[in-house]
Amino acid sequence: MSPQSPTCQLSGTQLVHGDHGPGSEVAPSISVTSTFRAVPHGDPEGLGAMNPDKHVYSRYSQNVTSRVEQILSKVNQGHAITYASGIAAAFSALVHFKPKRIAISGGYMGCHGAISTYIKGRFADTPIIGLDDDFQEGDLCWLESPLNPTGESRNIQYYADKIHVVGGKLLIDSTFGPPPLQYPFKWGADCVFHSGTKYFGGHSDLLCGIIIVRTEAEREQLWHDRVYMGNMMGSLESWLLLRSLRTMHLRVPRQSASGTEIAQWLSRAVVPEGQEYDGIPGGVITKVWHSSLQETDAEGFNPSVQMEGGFNACFSILLSKKEYAEKLPHSLEYFVPATSLGGVESLAEQRINSDPNENPHLVRLSIGVEEVTDLKDDLRRALVEISKGV
Repeated sequence: MSPQSPTCQLSGTQLVHGDHGPGSEVAPSISVTSTFRAVPHGDPEGLGAMNPDKHVYSRYSQNVTSRVEQILSKVNQGHAITYASGIAAAFSALVHFKPKRIAISGGYMGCHGAISTYIKGRFADTPIIGLDDDFQEGDLCWLESPLNPTGESRNIQYYADKIHVVGGKLLIDSTFGPPPLQYPFKWGADCVFHSGTKYFGGHSDLLCGIIIVRTEAEREQLWHDRVYMGNMMGSLESWLLLRSLRTMHLRVPRQSASGTEIAQWLSRAVVPEGQEYDGIPGGVITKVWHSSLQETDAEGFNPSVQMEGGFNACFSILLSKKEYAEKLPHSLEYFVPATSLGGVESLAEQRINSDPNENPHLVRLSIGVEEVTDLKDDLRRALVEISKGV
């Protein structure tokens, strides 16, 4: 892939200095207070401001979370608000949009669970339709791109045009495509959602959800909802996220480049039994999904245009036998056999262990920041071993 253009670079300067924290601390302290000392002539409009004298109660705002949201707004090119988890953010988006119908097909099962829970609390019927069904006014199109678990990209602009022509809204789950890989607002998104647990957190040590909207007025509505839903991040998690954001411009491009190289390398190992590619025996891997492997479709969509800063670092492979998929994650040395994605360590998971609707032959790989040659050697050795029944 060609080097990043200046327009899609993630600014290390913004990530390190974009919060303009008060006081003399280089690394902010973890706040454990639930409430703040009132000051004369306190102004409720100051809630969430960087001035620590304006904080009133930690359910409204506190210093570290406010700093995090300043940076997230800048690097996501919108107005960001954080939540206790990705699922909390997903549910909050549904409360915000109050859709008459929800269009969704495939993708992360956790978001489907959040939608089901939201619908249970509704007196009015809220039908679920597919992305290829006809849309109506009041619909919310919930589009995940790249898609979990395969890592395939969907055409954001196509669905933006389709939903907007009838007066609906488009939410993009961009968890697999964090900055600088793609910027969904550029392609017509009304709202961008991330499980910040993944690439924004990047160290497998926090839960976080992020919603980014186009205007400050929309963010203020989301903030008022969060106050009374009570699903804000804790101070420790906010502190961990702020620490992680400082190096995001170093982590994500490396993971993207490594993931793309490994996915393309594994795709060349899809050869018949009796042959091999670069030491990988044929007949073991039957398919590799990754946005870099998608060709231009009938509508002229090519993921390389939408994913202008690089391709996703998480993708899936399909193995010829179920037992291969069961053994592979536990036969690797540098890939941790665990669910989740986006951390500095590479992970491997037989996806059916988390999503019972998934193909039992499918293994999802999340590529970390290790050396590519070491990860390739690890995969090659493990694939040879499982093919021999070791």
